[in-house]
Amino acid sequence: MGAVTRPYVVLLATAATFGALCLGWLLGHSRSKTSAPAPSSVAEAPASSAPSADDLNPTLVDAHNLMLRKGPNFRIYVRWIRGQMVRTRRQVNPSFDDPDSFVLQIQKGVIHANIGDISNYLNASSPPNAPLKNISIQPDGDQLKLHGTVHKILPLPIELVGQLSPTADGRIQFHVTKLNVLKVPLKGLLGGFHVELSDLVHASNIPGVQIAGNDIIFDTQKLLPPPHIHGQLTSVRVSVPDIEVIYGNAPNDETRLAKWHNFLQLSGGTLDFGKLTMHDVDLTMIDASQDPWFDLDLVNYQAQLVNGYTHMTAKAGLEIFMPDLDEQAPKKASESITLEWLQNRNRSLPPDIPVK
Repeated sequence: MGAVTRPYVVLLATAATFGALCLGWLLGHSRSKTSAPAPSSVAEAPASSAPSADDLNPTLVDAHNLMLRKGPNFRIYVRWIRGQMVRTRRQVNPSFDDPDSFVLQIQKGVIHANIGDISNYLNASSPPNAPLKNISIQPDGDQLKLHGTVHKILPLPIELVGQLSPTADGRIQFHVTKLNVLKVPLKGLLGGFHVELSDLVHASNIPGVQIAGNDIIFDTQKLLPPPHIHGQLTSVRVSVPDIEVIYGNAPNDETRLAKWHNFLQLSGGTLDFGKLTMHDVDLTMIDASQDPWFDLDLVNYQAQLVNGYTHMTAKAGLEIFMPDLDEQAPKKASESITLEWLQNRNRSLPPDIPVK
């Protein structure tokens, strides 16, 4: 280290720290301001307001081919998942309107995040004074390569290359294999002088991030925003043009999975959405299009529900055929049955009501 000036080491540590922060968003999420408590540690409600045993049952989740939007700049592609929607507070029902009210406990599943979407999301969500700008992430074989510009007196380009893998306790490990500043490889700092990344970067103030040797380890349960996702990660890999995450050794036969309809199905337990509370949940949201992916925006789910067609099953369940976001009829959301309409039986039914 004698030949390396202190400002240069400080710059390197700064670059690596920002690289660690960016790579913590590999699933395309920004960290929640307040982490939801784990289901095992939820507070007990007073006996007078305690939900029934049936209400406390977890809601089973089954989904195929969902393109879930997280704001205007990012999407998550859920090829398929099986799991449970588990309440985080005993006295509060899981609710679409309160993503902190539940966690998704994934038993098996395959989720993709587009690498280009990750880059765009990081740049779009960066504050004006962010020290790392012009972020881009590209696949490099089975590794990831991150480029960016660090503003320290003068703009300086950096490059961070590493390998993704899951840890035994379900976290994501990014093993740094190369770090360049000004296009000069700093191989010596990561081995030749026996100086590891952990000697240069301290992540004690970054929730969900741990530096160990030349590994950056991410706790996805702390980094992901609500609704929080729990589950045993068994594979994290570059699958161009995406990052592929597999839970529970889930099979990933693309040919077979592509034959399923696009849907999100919830069953059992209790669920709130809008003004409604559904007990013994029996709710299926189905893509009304023939697109490869069901474009579903849970943040603005009510607009898609209003513009869909709802069918009640013989067992009092709901099946909702929903249009994609770009196929909505905006004016339809304002249409409703008025008192004036109810007072005049000669007025025709609304045009979107099917009549036999």
